[in-house]
Amino acid sequence: MPDAESAVDLTPLVERIAASGQPPVVLLDGGSGSGKSTLAAALAGLLSAQLVHLDDIYPGWDGLEEASRAVVDDVLGAGRWRRWDWAAAAPAEVHSLDRDRPLIVEGSGALSRRSRDRATFGIWVELAEAERKRRALARDGATYAPHWDRWAAQERAFRRRERPDLLADVVLDGRATTFR
Repeated sequence: MPDAESAVDLTPLVERIAASGQPPVVLLDGGSGSGKSTLAAALAGLLSAQLVHLDDIYPGWDGLEEASRAVVDDVLGAGRWRRWDWAAAAPAEVHSLDRDRPLIVEGSGALSRRSRDRATFGIWVELAEAERKRRALARDGATYAPHWDRWAAQERAFRRRERPDLLADVVLDGRATTFR
């Protein structure tokens, strides 16, 4: 991807994803603040895909591993997922997925060795940790700041173990923030 100064044309990527399976199932991973959510929203619109954000599944600030398991067992396995209510610190309602529609699962921990075989396409978004931290804290401020270090440690451990960047069909430069 080019730098953030120019809008990135997603057409070639959308064509690759659409050709990957019927319906395509995309796992989009990268560190916090890398641009995953922005990219996922753009792709979901272009693919008319269902979009599952792991931010809605993580069971609290120590929940990356549990959400990664939920991608395999619940989202890709059972075709449903349970929302985590961050305010109540408790599980909330269950959401069902339509297996006949394209699906994008976005979040840190989405692309693992266990999940990769159940998806048709994998994307890793690469961005230096210092820039990711700057973006994440600019986005979420005081809510996220006390938790950054412990969350980043979970992401680093997951990446060392699972190597989602190597499981991905494409590795994208997270500096881009505008898509068309």
